[in-house]
Parts: sequence; structure tokens; C-alpha cells
Amino acid sequence: MKVLVTGASGMLGGAVADALAARGDDVTVLQRRPAGLRHREVLADVVDAAAVRAAVAGHDAVVHLAAKVDIQGRYREFARVNITGTRNVVSACRRAGVARLVHVSTPAVAHHGSALVGAPAGPADPRSARGHYARSKAAAEWVALAADAAPDGPATVVVRPHLVWGPGDTQLIGRIVARARAGRLPVVGSGAALIDTTYVTNAADALVAALDRCAAARGQALVVSNGEPRPVAELLTAICRAAGAAPPRRSVPRSVAFGAGAVVEALWSGRGEPPMTRFLAEQLSTAHWFDQRRTREVLRWTPRVSIAEGLAALARHGA
Repeated sequence: MKVLVTGASGMLGGAVADALAARGDDVTVLQRRPAGLRHREVLADVVDAAAVRAAVAGHDAVVHLAAKVDIQGRYREFARVNITGTRNVVSACRRAGVARLVHVSTPAVAHHGSALVGAPAGPADPRSARGHYARSKAAAEWVALAADAAPDGPATVVVRPHLVWGPGDTQLIGRIVARARAGRLPVVGSGAALIDTTYVTNAADALVAALDRCAAARGQALVVSNGEPRPVAELLTAICRAAGAAPPRRSVPRSVAFGAGAVVEALWSGRGEPPMTRFLAEQLSTAHWFDQRRTREVLRWTPRVSIAEGLAALARHGA
């Protein structure tokens, strides 16, 4: 297939583009800045509708990963990239007659703050999702799935990889290690909340599988993870040790962390990343892991890299 991958400068987007090319697909990548990838590059912003139309033209399929991912910022900044950008991609796909679209989302679109224990994907809800990123991604899901329902729309599958990480990751791993080295990585609550994550190779494989299964899986939202939930304190410690950083030594009651997050959000001036937010306190103290049986059945996919093997790769890489 001729496949366009948006947001390929990110770790997961680059891994997807490489996986598609490795099996013989003709891959073009779209991102704002040169990323040194071994694929045909289109330098553009997904908010530029004309540029997106030009990039999509002539392709059989699109994997849409481009997004604003952050724990701070104004809602309109998230909406501009995540909602308007998705609307532009969908419109371009319909105009060009693209047959398949994989829209990459997040389980946070259906997270209302309570514990998720062996949970299904759940419907995206911009009204109750927590934080600007999650709310904007929930709205973007609605846009993507509306395209699937349109007579001239592509067969669309939404995939929600959960907490993707791997060597060279500047998001999850980079933030954890930076906080640990700065002495700002506490265990929130007991540290016993079970959290599932996804090694980058497994997430990329799942997105390729979704592309192949668009016709059979169209109109669905599927959460992807390793299916190996671990206590958050154990996971943080393992990541820090693999990266050569000191693991967290102190714990903070959930109520204290949540209150501190509220104060920080109100007073933070925008210089760098805040030391705590209510969303971060919630994520570090609340169980969130997902039933993977339907995802694996629909996509005909299973993870091939375990958490232990991923941590070993992280240690070899030096994070």
C-alpha cells in the first residue's frame, strides 16, 4: 500500500513508518520539522488544510498520529492540533478517496477519574474526560468515527495505545527520569495501583495490524497495551533503575498530591513542566489497566516484547 503516516517524528510514529516500510509498503511521513527518517518526507502542519490535502492525495491509507501531547497549556492549543488537525486529515481522506484510516487516540478519552480495572475501551466523552489533552482527543475521536459512518468516508479504526514507552522516549520515560534525577518523583499514595503500559514495538505492530484489519474492525475503538499490569511504584522503580536514575524514595498521600496539584495549576507561570498537577496525581495513584481480549481478537495481534524485555532494552540504550 501507499501509506501516509502523520506525526512520524515521534517515537511511535517513526516506529510505525519503519514497520510499514520493512514489509514493503510505500511510506510517506508528514511532520512539521525534518526528522531524519528514511522515508519520503512532507514538511507541514496538520492544521494547514491545503497542505494536508496535498500530502494525502494518491495514498491508499493514512495512519494519523500527529497530536499535541502535554500536561499543560490552553485548551485552544490542544483543540487546534488535535481536533482541527484530525478534521483536516479526515476531510482530505474523503476528498482523495482513501480507503483506510487508523486514528491514534488515548484511553484517557474515556477516563473519568475512577479506577479502571480490566476495563473495556469505553466511549470517548469530551465532556467528562480529564484534562485538555484528553478532552480534545475525545472530540477528535468523534470526528474520525464520523468519517467511518459517511458514505464516502474511509474504513476507520481508532486505536488507543496506553502509555507507550521505549528507548529514546522523551515523553513517558524522559519525564519520569528527569523528575527522578531532580528529586521530584514521589510515589503517590501506596504505590500499589496497577497500571498497564505498552512497549513501543508492540504499539507499532498493533497499528499496522489495525491498518490491515480496517474493513473488519471499522467503526471501533480499541485499547492496546502489553496486558501486564504492574504496581505503579514497582514500574517507576524499574524504569529508573534501567535508566541509571535513583528510584523514588518518598511517598505523598494522594490527597496531599492532588491538593498540591491544584495549587500549582493555579499559580504556575508556564516556565517548564509543573512539578505536580491534579491529573498527574490521579494517574500516579489510580489503577488503570484494560481487558485486551477483544483487541487481540479483532486485530489478530499479540504483543511480542514483554515488559521485562523492554526494560532490558531500555537499560542497554541508557534510556
